[in-house]
Amino acid sequence: MKKHSKRYRKALELVDKTKVYNLKSAIELLSKMPRAKFNETVEIAFRLGVDPKQSDQMVRGTVSLPHGTGKQVRILVFTKNPAAAETAKTSGAEYVGFDDLIKKCNEGWAGFDVAISTPDAMSEVRKLGKVLGPKGLMPNPKTGTVTDDVAKAVKEFKAGKVEFKVDKAGNLQMPFGKVSFTKEQLLENAQSAIEAIVKARPGSLKGKYINNCAISTTMSPSINLDLKEHSTI
Repeated sequence: MKKHSKRYRKALELVDKTKVYNLKSAIELLSKMPRAKFNETVEIAFRLGVDPKQSDQMVRGTVSLPHGTGKQVRILVFTKNPAAAETAKTSGAEYVGFDDLIKKCNEGWAGFDVAISTPDAMSEVRKLGKVLGPKGLMPNPKTGTVTDDVAKAVKEFKAGKVEFKVDKAGNLQMPFGKVSFTKEQLLENAQSAIEAIVKARPGSLKGKYINNCAISTTMSPSINLDLKEHSTI
């Protein structure tokens, strides 16, 4: 049995595991928990009632968080177009290239958080599916990461645009801030995240969509949320 730290046990004492909390109360509770020695990430996690094996029940998309995630986002841009490459660099992308970056990725390198590709580069980038796919880094038109407008894409992800995708077990989680954020910032970011997931409900799903939703920090116990106000769950 895993032995939890004294700090974790103190945090656990604050949470009533028999109840669900509204979002505002849950964030208030998180703010009272003992802090770790680093700026913890705050995450929201969903257990969805979808079958990800069915293509028409895949839940995937992006959400722009009003206050960003608090994380420095490292962006890679694959392009064969010199003009697009220059635009990507001036927009803030850390890594820009084509053959050299494809080679590095094939060798196992993944020192970036978001990969963007221009459409003309996808014939080769597509071959990285087995390498980047499992890491959630594969460019995809549905998430705006395959585009000719690299400047817009880079700026949006730098500003707080976050990708989300349900895993094979029907779970989905995403960061929505840091413990250093104000409670108002966390509340607004979490509301945006929840709304995005609710809107992403597959039209083919007949049963319950969100079975469970909880928030937590990197080192804290989770707090179950009451999402009754979202009538479409």
